[in-house]
Amino acid sequence: MPTHGFDRRGLMRAAAAAGVALPTAFASATPASTLPPDASKSHGDPQLVYRWLGTAGWRIDAGGRTLLVDPYLTRFDTGLYRGAFDPATPLRTDGPLVDRHVGRPELVLVTHSHWDHLNDVPHIAKITGARVVGTETTYHLLRALGVDAGQLIVVKGGEVLDFDGCVVEAVAARHSRNAAHQYFAPGTLHAPPATVPATVADLPEGDTLAFQVRFGSGPAAFLMGASDFAEREVDGLRPDIAMVAVPGSTATHRYVPRLLQALGRPELVVPVHWDDFETPLAEPAVRDPAMDLDGFAAQVRRAAPASRVQLPEHLAALHVPA
Repeated sequence: MPTHGFDRRGLMRAAAAAGVALPTAFASATPASTLPPDASKSHGDPQLVYRWLGTAGWRIDAGGRTLLVDPYLTRFDTGLYRGAFDPATPLRTDGPLVDRHVGRPELVLVTHSHWDHLNDVPHIAKITGARVVGTETTYHLLRALGVDAGQLIVVKGGEVLDFDGCVVEAVAARHSRNAAHQYFAPGTLHAPPATVPATVADLPEGDTLAFQVRFGSGPAAFLMGASDFAEREVDGLRPDIAMVAVPGSTATHRYVPRLLQALGRPELVVPVHWDDFETPLAEPAVRDPAMDLDGFAAQVRRAAPASRVQLPEHLAALHVPA
């Protein structure tokens, strides 16, 4: 997609102003506590504000409008990071916590249906009335969890949807693989589940999407929910910002260089899905020990020397000129 006159150098100046250099060649985002709840709305300026919700989650504010991507804020313990993962862990949502951080979204984009992406979406949809964009599996799960069908939009990848000036392009993607080249909890639904989902095992992947989002003539952001992709599906997107999922294995051949080349080497690369997503959101992000963040940054430097890598923090804000 064209940049429509977006000032790339302005983006880099804004990113530099928001962060400080770290020894690992990352920069950190502005702490959330230093910003008003809706900076773009309260100041009346044309900025976009991206707030990382941990994992692959984002809150995007633009001119008083809010969009969410994979908003998983409850972050309950399944034993995953203690080596004792329990697939029978009950699903639960901390409503007051979620409500404090999601605002009044008009759209929720869901990349896939694992609990660390979908768990809090039913609550958000029912409380705010937001429309939800996702796969057929996401549709059937959310219907079973009580979300009105009129709020749900099914995409397969390739759709370019215009929501009153917010353009969302759905991109067919792939879920990450482990060292044995296997997917985690695969499965798709083509009909409602037999029972209401109640545990993390009841939420299969259901195919995986990525999204490219642009408000008006502002910068385009490419947002991933898992660390694999279909090269021919992303080739030519040309985002200004790429929220790239960090891989936990080397199973995908040349993941970082192939992705960055297909995307046209975005000006700003923001690593996501590298944190322990069972650490409470109010605490600083803790690195998942399976994720080699420094190695990821080194690969970006080699594949796209002009790109800047910025490491997000929980609830921190990244300001981008619209």
